Amino acid sequence: MVSLFHLPRKLLAWCLILVSPTQWVSLNADGTPSSLVATFSIVAWDPETGDLGVAVQSKFFGVGSVVPWAKAGVGAIATQSYANVTYGPKGLELLELGLPAREVLERLTAEDGERATRQLGLVDASGRAAAFTGEGCHDWAGQVVGEHFAAQGNLLAGQAVVEAMAEAFLKQRAKPGTELADALMAALEAGQSAGGDKRGRQSAALLVVRDKAGYGSSNDRYIDLRVEDHPTPISELQRLLAKHKVFFRAAHANPPNRRALVSPPGS
Repeated sequence: MVSLFHLPRKLLAWCLILVSPTQWVSLNADGTPSSLVATFSIVAWDPETGDLGVAVQSKFFGVGSVVPWAKAGVGAIATQSYANVTYGPKGLELLELGLPAREVLERLTAEDGERATRQLGLVDASGRAAAFTGEGCHDWAGQVVGEHFAAQGNLLAGQAVVEAMAEAFLKQRAKPGTELADALMAALEAGQSAGGDKRGRQSAALLVVRDKAGYGSSNDRYIDLRVEDHPTPISELQRLLAKHKVFFRAAHANPPNRRALVSPPGS
């Protein structure tokens, strides 16, 4: 058996990086990548614009490819813990049929034999929100469901994380001139300040959908930003959002007015 102390310095450095999960790589005890998406996230609907969105942070590489799902005029979903990614497309299909968030949540989890390890938050296009935390999720795990939003997390520093997220979301949303993306980011920042994921941080994502708001008006991807691997992913995500507001200034300056669209003439 070769001792680490007899290895060349550069090779020793690489060995230490590979076996240590304390920095940016999320590993199991045997050195394999972890499938546990220990995460805090928020899903929400904006009654002014009709925008739907998800914001998430995790000690997990590339969380944006797993947790957030959304479709304009339909709903937004966050699937996490030992994430069942089929919750995303299946949930959106059910929401598009007109089922309310709570019923969709119950259908998804009822069909899942491993639901005890799952966590799920969703909101429909009427602003009805629901969340689920299986009894097998790692402590601390839970959620706060409020008007038009649900904030949830697992393997967190404590309940204060989701409570801080909810408070910050509502406070930011009440500010004149704010948009859904700003309120979602405020929630992430507050969650991190309250302790966040107790393992650390690694990646973050922000997804906001709006009808025909994507590139060339060809899809609903109004804002789709991801930080895959970073020491301070929420700060980096905030920087990218600021860039988005510069490059797509017109879209940010001219949001749709959902209330005007749904109000009958003369009302």
